[in-house]
Amino acid sequence: MRTLKVTMAQLNPTVGDLKGNRDKVLHAVGQARVDGSGLVVFPELVLTGYPPEDLLHQHSFIEGNLAALRSIVPQTRGLAALIGFVDKDKRGLLYNAAAVIADRKLVHIYHKIDLPNYGVFDEMRYFVAGQKGCVLDAGGGIRIGVAICEDIWLPTSLVYSKAYRDAVSLLVNISASPYHVGKLKIREQLVQNLAKKARTAVLHENLIGGQDELVFDGSSFVADSNGKIVIRQARFEECVQTYDIPVGLATKVLPKTSFNTVKVTAIASGLKTNTNVQVLKPENGSPEKEAYDALVLGTRDYMQKNHFQRTVIGLSGGIDSALVACLAVDATGRKNVLGVTMPSQHTSVATKTDAHLLAKNLGIDCIEIPIKSLYRVYEASLKKIFGSSTPDKTEENLQARIRGNLLMAISNKWGHLVLTTGNKSEMATGYCTLYGDMAGGFAVIKDIPKTLVYRLSRYRNSLGPKKVIPDSVLRRAPTAELRPDQKDQDSLPPYSKLDRFLEAYIEKSESIQQIVREGIPKKLAVALANLVDANEYKRRQAPPGIKITPRAFGKDRRMPLTNRYRAGVQ
Repeated sequence: MRTLKVTMAQLNPTVGDLKGNRDKVLHAVGQARVDGSGLVVFPELVLTGYPPEDLLHQHSFIEGNLAALRSIVPQTRGLAALIGFVDKDKRGLLYNAAAVIADRKLVHIYHKIDLPNYGVFDEMRYFVAGQKGCVLDAGGGIRIGVAICEDIWLPTSLVYSKAYRDAVSLLVNISASPYHVGKLKIREQLVQNLAKKARTAVLHENLIGGQDELVFDGSSFVADSNGKIVIRQARFEECVQTYDIPVGLATKVLPKTSFNTVKVTAIASGLKTNTNVQVLKPENGSPEKEAYDALVLGTRDYMQKNHFQRTVIGLSGGIDSALVACLAVDATGRKNVLGVTMPSQHTSVATKTDAHLLAKNLGIDCIEIPIKSLYRVYEASLKKIFGSSTPDKTEENLQARIRGNLLMAISNKWGHLVLTTGNKSEMATGYCTLYGDMAGGFAVIKDIPKTLVYRLSRYRNSLGPKKVIPDSVLRRAPTAELRPDQKDQDSLPPYSKLDRFLEAYIEKSESIQQIVREGIPKKLAVALANLVDANEYKRRQAPPGIKITPRAFGKDRRMPLTNRYRAGVQ
């Protein structure tokens, strides 16, 4: 078997850290040289981090990324490197680009052709599309095709043309493909189909790390020309490893009108024959493990990349704050997590006990600040204004806002990051309080439906060595405890039904008619759709949170605040 020794550098860059990202690249280049690689491959926009967003409007940022690229060129003795960066032409137009550097020379720059402009992607806002494909000719019938992320996602892309079949030995796709549950399977099927259609091995090199709402899972892999996955890199971990990748003989020449073919003989230094392919195949794990690991990585990176050392969390004794506390401990260590329980006149002995028991099980500090007397002060201060009006949600929300105030005071005093504990089901329906339980810096489970909160909590308990979330928390009916005997389902339908509706309406954009056909009563579907739409103003004021579903609130779903359209009514 003929193979090419390639180093796959699955890196975790930080947006805007041009020097730090360059140093990561240089370290991987050095490792590739030690390993005897002919080619080292990096993810999309690895020098800038992804997505750089409106940093791309800053001239100094673009120039800094170009300077970082130039500083790498002299360090590539004896091998070739494929590096994602932002290119600029003489007119000042920007391109999402891949630099081909070989033996201390910048030999070619490929410009991404297919620019995504949907969901979380805004590439047409910043970049101009490239016009020609790219093939690196290493000699001896070894040709490497180059593509950037979306370049392999569209059936109209150049790599799916008939001309591409049998024209390359290996296709390298450098990518920054964000995670959501089930995304890896989608990527693998896409690449496997492409490999079989083009009759060539395909290397998909993906970014890892948390960036604001997004998490990149890595999960880079190689499919052989039969579409079989032969190499997998780790999920949610930075990974620089060298592999012998099976390559075929390119027998066709691509047309010059559509492709640039560039001589890069340095790649051939990694060519071997009769080599046994050693395969790394990490376990895929369950959907719960996937989601949990994504949340841990997203939380850890948000803290580290924004220079937060410690977190503070309001512990209610309920399931949501319990899960957030577990995630915080796993992301940053128990010494860096402070729990605060703030019982009111409506807090039960059971929830108060469970809050302290959870903190003990996790080994975190927990302080108690009763809010009953503070609430009475608010009541007295507002009595003249409220008069003899009947108490309602206003008084309930005061309790949440007092708690938010206390958490933010601790944050201001000690610099702790307040992690909010609201889940997607609550955020969708507005079952949350502005400047109360929504107050904070990072909303860890903002994209986690309530039913998944329970599944993730049980998954965390299964990791051992003992259960950290008390069984009573898992069994108790969810409650905000803002009035006597309050239960969530006094205001909301059962979470199993609510979450089914939310998946259909938000993530799949289904109509009321479609949702009704799937078993949700029309009256309930219309009411829930209006509830979701009417609470957009709250979500606009919520902290950023980690995306793990195909469509999260925020960049994925941008609804106008002033909006009279109502689903199922018009």
